[in-house]
Amino acid sequence: MSSLECDVLIIGGGIAGLSLASALAPFSNVVLVESEGSLGYHTSSRSARQLIPSYGPEPVLDLTRRTLALLDGVQSSTGLPLTVPRSFLLIGSDADVDAKASASMRRISPAEALALCPQLRPEAFDAAAIDTECVGTDTDLLLDYHRRRASDDGVIILTAAPVTSARYDGAGWSVRAGYRLITAEVVVNAAGAWADGVADLCGVAPQGLVPFRRTAAIVSATHAPPVGTPMVAAADDSFYYRPDREGVLISPCEVERAEPGDAQPHPGDVERLIEHLATVADLGVTGITRAWTGLRTERASGLPVVGFDAGHPGFFWLAGQGGYGFQTSSGMAELATVLLTGADPEDLGADSVRIQAAAQALRAS
Repeated sequence: MSSLECDVLIIGGGIAGLSLASALAPFSNVVLVESEGSLGYHTSSRSARQLIPSYGPEPVLDLTRRTLALLDGVQSSTGLPLTVPRSFLLIGSDADVDAKASASMRRISPAEALALCPQLRPEAFDAAAIDTECVGTDTDLLLDYHRRRASDDGVIILTAAPVTSARYDGAGWSVRAGYRLITAEVVVNAAGAWADGVADLCGVAPQGLVPFRRTAAIVSATHAPPVGTPMVAAADDSFYYRPDREGVLISPCEVERAEPGDAQPHPGDVERLIEHLATVADLGVTGITRAWTGLRTERASGLPVVGFDAGHPGFFWLAGQGGYGFQTSSGMAELATVLLTGADPEDLGADSVRIQAAAQALRAS
């Protein structure tokens, strides 16, 4: 069995692990391991690819704003088209829109909503609100950017390397991942739906992280909205849809507990969603191009968990992002880098007050 040594071992090759590897690499010797044969295989490859600054509790909103600022910087310096403007339109009854719309959303009339999204049926909703600060993101391009940046800075990335054992001797870790034995000072748990299982393997108490199903599909449609028009979501959480290069992306927005695994759509779920959407919008769906299910993993509080475990100083949590993974990823990686290195946030170009507030809100229990 070959061996590797590092300062930090990151377990998990989705957006959480890769963005941290990218941010941390200039300051630490890092190894990242992923159990699947490719990076970003599970939740990260099944994202809605929409970053919504008004979506989530306050600590998440702050990390989202920071992520958007950091991504703007990357785009300016590299020319990579990581994001594109794409508004978010909420529709439903007056009561549902009032309850669901965030403070950053602006109420608009049904006539204004129909002008933006003429496929909508006027009788299907009474109220609407819009967030014009949202963007779509190219998740494949963003994952690859972090992978390349991490690799260029010396991060060793291993795929098809499931963690099978982990032992802490008081000074560091000995971890078996695939056919490698890896010694590290710190283990970062960025394992998504498997995060509590990884903690158990490491002898660390779980955080109560629960995976929930979220199905989506790309459908062909004769009246597909043009690319660049808003993403439309029901205020009662019964669906969302948005334009996609391949047609229309649709989702029933279900919240159903699941076991960690390679989730797949339940038979009939997408077909029932298409029937429901036909009562809301004249999309003219002609077929299902492909469908998938991702797992959104979260704590009971609804907040991610970031930081060293309260009972284990060598174990660091970076998990529970729920549906906020991509939209908080760069801000979360910056926060984790500060906590892991003990650096002055100002030296990393980060705001000390924001970092301290986020660390307090998202700390491990």
